[in-house]
Amino acid sequence: MTTATATTTDDPSHAGAHWTPRLWGTLIVLCAALFLDALDISMVGIALPSIGSELHLSTSTLQWVVSGYVLGYGGLLLLGGRTADLLGRRRVFLTALGVFAAASLLGGLVDDGGLLIAARFLKGVAAAFTAPAGLSIITTTFPEGPARNRALSIYTTCGASGFSLGLVLSGLLTAVGWRWTFLMPVPIALLALVFAVRLLPRPVEEKVTGRYDVLGAITGTTAVLLLVFTVTEAQGAGWLSLRTLGSLAVVALLAAAFLVVESRTAHPLVRLGIFRNGSVARANVIAFAMTGAYGGFQFVVTLYLQDLLGWSALTMALGLLPAGAMIALSAPFMGPVVDRFGTGRLLPIGLLALVGAFALFLRLDAHSSYPVLVLPSIVLLGVGFALAFPSVNIAATDGVADEEQGLASGLVNTAIQVGTAVVLAGATAIITAGSNGGTGAEAQLDGYRPALLFVTGVALVGLVIAVAGAALDRRKKATSLPVPDYDYLSVGREDLAGRRDEILSKS
Repeated sequence: MTTATATTTDDPSHAGAHWTPRLWGTLIVLCAALFLDALDISMVGIALPSIGSELHLSTSTLQWVVSGYVLGYGGLLLLGGRTADLLGRRRVFLTALGVFAAASLLGGLVDDGGLLIAARFLKGVAAAFTAPAGLSIITTTFPEGPARNRALSIYTTCGASGFSLGLVLSGLLTAVGWRWTFLMPVPIALLALVFAVRLLPRPVEEKVTGRYDVLGAITGTTAVLLLVFTVTEAQGAGWLSLRTLGSLAVVALLAAAFLVVESRTAHPLVRLGIFRNGSVARANVIAFAMTGAYGGFQFVVTLYLQDLLGWSALTMALGLLPAGAMIALSAPFMGPVVDRFGTGRLLPIGLLALVGAFALFLRLDAHSSYPVLVLPSIVLLGVGFALAFPSVNIAATDGVADEEQGLASGLVNTAIQVGTAVVLAGATAIITAGSNGGTGAEAQLDGYRPALLFVTGVALVGLVIAVAGAALDRRKKATSLPVPDYDYLSVGREDLAGRRDEILSKS
């Protein structure tokens, strides 16, 4: 026996015209949780050298401080989204947010590398449940149209802001002590939890006959977990090693088994028919390409600015600040912009700006200056994410029934996390192969340039799909215009006959 939920609201049908304080409070709580989820992905990066030095961790162990979080987050998002649909979005969100706060506290207090990685994995698991539950609470609380577009624009730009500002906060907090990068989210998460208990709409439970898709959950979750693990470890093991190729073969078998299970079960974890919604299918591929390319780009830029140009962590964080500031400041205005122009127009423009940002950085050399090289790319990056990130999230949940909003949210978040892991692993391999182990400026540049070409190409794939999708949508709208109740041809014939009779009578 499973439980579905129908969310009650403060008359959301009028949310587009006037939002009550409770609706605003609900949105702020959900934005805070997503901000923390995104913040945790990027904030730990600059602190890694300090963590490794104090806890005596090797480089291979240290990378799992980052990868552990991504593994838990990306691997369990589908399960998190479907669990929110079945057990109740409010219940799942509150529980996961509490676990996130506890894991943050644990990470800031431990003195053992293994426990730190375990805490990071646990935080990723918690985020895998808060992110889809929070997004589906929004899509079921705010009605489709201007109100939902406005809410999703604010929500998703808060997530993008957390990801961008994480680097800045990491630089500031690491200067005090690396543990603060783990402890800082604790009071914010607890405060959000207190307000969430009071503000999140309570569900009206409806009993639905059925059962959980246990086999689908096992095969699907294991496939995603193993994929993220494999691409993360491929750099060390080798992309053509027996271990990597064997793991990828197992991933393919698990994915095939998952598709078979989902096509035959009465209550699937992922209803495959959801991908017949063209907007949902395209949005997931675009999300994979867009965030994957950005993850690879950020990695290249971090290495270039710190290792080659000798920037400090704080200087680099402040140098990237304009992009995060632009994304954060755009949040209140993106809803009306989406309503005015639509996601079909904004997605291609945003992705074009991202492609331009990555391509402009190909001009890098051993003596590049901030105003000439870095700043133009950072500005385009801010514009691109401000336009594309809210749009892709709106498109990923557009036209999806309320009972599957958690699933749609889990799918797009999975695409984001897996895309980041896969493209980042590819960029890392390209840098290593290009530099050929050299440490000089030219050797490093020989690794950075092809990696930048790679991430630019990935973003370009997303742009092509967005442009094709926009053209397809326009064609569908053109062919679905209402047919008039009268026959233009017959009217034309009657008009010509009348003119002929008039001319003959005058002659």
